[in-house]
Amino acid sequence: MKPKHILLMLSAVVVLSAFAKKEFAVTLDHEFTVDSLGACQGVSRQGNRIFLYGDREVGMIREFRLQKDSLVYTNKEYKLTLNNEDVIGHPTGIAYNGRGPVFIGNSIRLNKEGTLWKAVIYRVNWAGLLKTKTLDGNLLNTIEDDACIQGTRPEYVKYNNKWYVATADYGNKANEVRLYDPEKLANCKKTSDPGVLYKKFTCSPWVQNLHWVADKGVLVLIQNQIEGRKWRFTYVDLKRSIEAGTMQVTAQADINSRADELEGFTFLNGHKGIAVTSSRKNNVNYTNTIW
Repeated sequence: MKPKHILLMLSAVVVLSAFAKKEFAVTLDHEFTVDSLGACQGVSRQGNRIFLYGDREVGMIREFRLQKDSLVYTNKEYKLTLNNEDVIGHPTGIAYNGRGPVFIGNSIRLNKEGTLWKAVIYRVNWAGLLKTKTLDGNLLNTIEDDACIQGTRPEYVKYNNKWYVATADYGNKANEVRLYDPEKLANCKKTSDPGVLYKKFTCSPWVQNLHWVADKGVLVLIQNQIEGRKWRFTYVDLKRSIEAGTMQVTAQADINSRADELEGFTFLNGHKGIAVTSSRKNNVNYTNTIW
């Protein structure tokens, strides 16, 4: 093949690659404020039910219904308290798949400077919590996530046709995504107990939350670009990441128009989603993803 032809082929590959990259994009459709959450820490979609959770005077969850382009508050609020005492004060994830045990993550500040944290995962009776609206009688197990490096944010994922609870670190050193066996996690006292940790792989820093896209086998890392600031969505192929031992990125999008702290995200359908932040205003945002 002539050098000229080789050059043309390489140029075509570059152009196609550029177009391929442009096909993935995350845009903000509109933003609005949901009050009474404290600093919103995440969002969990369960069918048509949308749960926003935050760290008001106590850790709490509020339930909404999606109605056209609006979230309609159902007047249902759940306090993560036990005997009127705050237990899950800083909720960092709800692992729910409709069949297995339900877990809620929590980060506990150990010093006033916020440099030392303890990560805890709680197994809860979810149906009971929704019925009685507190953890009283519904806190089934308290698990120290001592296998983590910094923080915990549980989310169900599926690997080789089996469910696992994935979680990730927030810091900027030696970050990992870890997969825990849900049956063993449900009954253990700490995640370093034998058999709890199944697999893990390294990932980039500042992961605030995780979202599993089952039909694509993709785990979305909901991240900050820098500590506590600016939005980043990183899409990783879960199977390939586990097998490689490090995250295998399929797409990534930075939202530079927002400088606040992205905390959580869920898809509503194949393209529309909700992203939440810890800001007091415009803390709920509708997104559109092209991929």
